[in-house]
Amino acid sequence: MCRSAMSASSASRTASRAIPGVSRSAVASDPGRTAAAACVPSCGVTVMPSALPPVAWSACLLLAALAPAVHAATRVAPATPPASTPADSPERDPEALAALDRMGAALRALKQFSLTSQASTEVVLDDGQKVELDGVVTYKVKVPNQLFLELRSDRQLRQLFYDGKALSLYSPRLKYYAQVDGLSATLGELVDDAASRYGIDMPLADMFLWGTDRAPKTAIRGALHIGGGTLDGEAIEQYAFKQDGVDWQLWVSKATALPKKLVITSLDDPALPQYRAQLRWDTRTPVAATAFQFTPPADAARIKLVPVAVVIDAAGQEN
Repeated sequence: MCRSAMSASSASRTASRAIPGVSRSAVASDPGRTAAAACVPSCGVTVMPSALPPVAWSACLLLAALAPAVHAATRVAPATPPASTPADSPERDPEALAALDRMGAALRALKQFSLTSQASTEVVLDDGQKVELDGVVTYKVKVPNQLFLELRSDRQLRQLFYDGKALSLYSPRLKYYAQVDGLSATLGELVDDAASRYGIDMPLADMFLWGTDRAPKTAIRGALHIGGGTLDGEAIEQYAFKQDGVDWQLWVSKATALPKKLVITSLDDPALPQYRAQLRWDTRTPVAATAFQFTPPADAARIKLVPVAVVIDAAGQEN
């Protein structure tokens, strides 16, 4: 199942599409400023409200980094297909579904890896025009509980560190960082917790869920084997899948069964915006433990990450 799709509401056809997840999260400079933090859903789109202190505003920009223009494909809850769809119907090619199983098994077998993704996102403007934004996503991972993520584009540079105990978000250009201590989550748990608790949607998060019961194939309404080909000099097989609100294509390496390319089309918007990512894997080069450790620079300021539930509660009290 692909839990990646354009999650922004079709009614909100603004640049906020490029930062899905921000509307579910907020930060504040201290625990007493949750009311100010409640305005974060508009961050990056409107002028900074005078009630929001500069530190909180910079924190807003920091958090927006983890749902930026380089990965407008964010995770959505799996949709349940009609019960009448038979598993062996022509619309659900067994070979295409088996390819997902092989890919999931290959991903779960990895003990450590580095991944670079060249990604492009189509952002739908108010007048329906689509604008393409490019960026690079870099992962360094050691299973079961260490991760480094960097999001880089012409507009943003953000980093996320997880050493198995603390989650750190850092903006090298803004010189702000946020940390959540006392964690013990696996990578799959971290992906879900970061999204549900803090509104942080990590790019390509499905790779931590494929091959587990958190990525059920029951959400898939259609599955096709398109055929073979070559990508970056490597033999691949191309597949196409359909879910409620989302069409997605997958190119899988014949040699490693790892995903090499992903294209996601949102059907919820008449403009049919797409997200594309081409993946380059390095499963051989050892990843140093220092890659997951974050030491704040002396000139960086710490900000507080406020859970989604706190912000929602504060916003409700304001209303």
